[in-house]
Amino acid sequence: MTKSKNLLFSLLLIPAGMTAQSAETIDFLTTPHHQVSDAQERTLSLDVNASGEYVATCDAEWATIIPREGGVYVHIDENTSYSARETTIRFENADGHLKTAVSLQQQGYRDELVNYLLEHIDTYSTNGYGKSEPLAISDIALKRDSVWKAWQQANSLYDEEKLIPLDKLSQTSTGAWHIPATLEASATMNYRYGRKGTSVPAEGLPLFIYLHGSGDPDGEWANGLSLGQSWNDAPSAYFIPQIPNTGELYRWWQRGKQWAWEKLLRQAFVGSDINPDRIYVFGISEGGYGSQRLASFYGDYWAAAGPMAGGEPLKNAPAENLRNTPFSLRTGSLDSDFSRNLLTTYTKEALDSLQQLYPDGYEHWVTLIQGSGHGIDYSPTTPWLKKYVRNATPMNVNWEDYSMDGLFRRGFANIEVIERPNVVYRTYYEETIKDNVVNVNVQNVDYVTTESVEGVETKFERTRWNVRFGRFRVYLNENMVDLSKPVRIVVNGKEYCNEVLTPDVRHMVNSTACFFDPRRVFPVAFDVNIEP
Repeated sequence: MTKSKNLLFSLLLIPAGMTAQSAETIDFLTTPHHQVSDAQERTLSLDVNASGEYVATCDAEWATIIPREGGVYVHIDENTSYSARETTIRFENADGHLKTAVSLQQQGYRDELVNYLLEHIDTYSTNGYGKSEPLAISDIALKRDSVWKAWQQANSLYDEEKLIPLDKLSQTSTGAWHIPATLEASATMNYRYGRKGTSVPAEGLPLFIYLHGSGDPDGEWANGLSLGQSWNDAPSAYFIPQIPNTGELYRWWQRGKQWAWEKLLRQAFVGSDINPDRIYVFGISEGGYGSQRLASFYGDYWAAAGPMAGGEPLKNAPAENLRNTPFSLRTGSLDSDFSRNLLTTYTKEALDSLQQLYPDGYEHWVTLIQGSGHGIDYSPTTPWLKKYVRNATPMNVNWEDYSMDGLFRRGFANIEVIERPNVVYRTYYEETIKDNVVNVNVQNVDYVTTESVEGVETKFERTRWNVRFGRFRVYLNENMVDLSKPVRIVVNGKEYCNEVLTPDVRHMVNSTACFFDPRRVFPVAFDVNIEP
């Protein structure tokens, strides 16, 4: 409940034709609440001192005015929704000349779940939500919707800079986020956020996140708007950020910017403007490097990714993570600075090889544009990206878990890491789900550089071997397994589970807090404690 001090409103009300000396005065003293109430049913008492007769009215069906001697009671029904609501109580005399009003606001329903989620937006813990509430399979859809609405309510209450409203993409559709100083000092990310086209699909717009190159930030940001407006991908929405700092901090994948990407995804997901299965990341030059890294690191969020005029060493952006993320990379054949053309070739070779091993995935369009240098035709990328729609819960997942600027992901796809198997090596997860069997291979990964060109590490040899320790959580839903039957979970050849898994609200809550994704509110989970 929000409490405030009792406030006395003295309003000098002067009807037409009266002077101040002959005016009537109405004083309002509201007790014990003034203007703001919690979500519970309750009755407010408004004491009214008036020198003449008056009428109190209210249009809201959830607020009832009850006259009494010396004032009125206002009975407020319980607000069972997660949204706040507001009305006005009007006071006037018989001829309508004396008028005043009191605004009444009632908070949305904030239960234990909303409070928990609110506390864990930025302080996530793998210990998770502990309150068990088993579900029947038939109740999963309804409860999933309820949990997601609680998450939306928690985000609306969270004290942070919100995305600006989605209006027409222009120079004025501009907002700013202040990156926490603990991640990057003196860093404000200005951005443009707007839509193209006049129609908005019922399922929401595709969102393109465009990362600019390493020139002057003001000029690059302005050029990004011009390019975004020119490309043939409407109806669509664009998020066009400006790099906060220059020099060594001019990198789109650093920890301060990771904070911004996760904030953007979280806020886009809780709104209604953006289709959560049609979010794309792409960029040019420095933005090409950044979008290739982000494509791999956040591969489970993108419908597709499209760096241009770039080329990252595969150690920085493992191709394995793109199994379910269609990937475009267009680079000039003569673009040899920082080995961009060579690294683009290596990316193509890696994805070609992976697609042969896993024909169900690794859709890609990696092209060296013959005769071109660093400047290429950028227009084909977004129409290619827009063809693809994300599968948020694939049956096959390949994930190399690594740190980017010292930070790890909480999880990937339907896997949450509870305890990393090793502090030295990366971890590789390969998951296959078929016929109610979840098979996961978990391995350590070691890299050895085998080629460098002008100080840039370009080629590597990788070694993998099974981990001996570690803990992770497997989330599942009714589209991945038959929840009415036993689910087998086999890790590195050893069976850890062979039982019917009970749907539970706590798994929905934990997966929502972990992934903040409406498509990944999972009803069941199983924790695997890897043993030698």
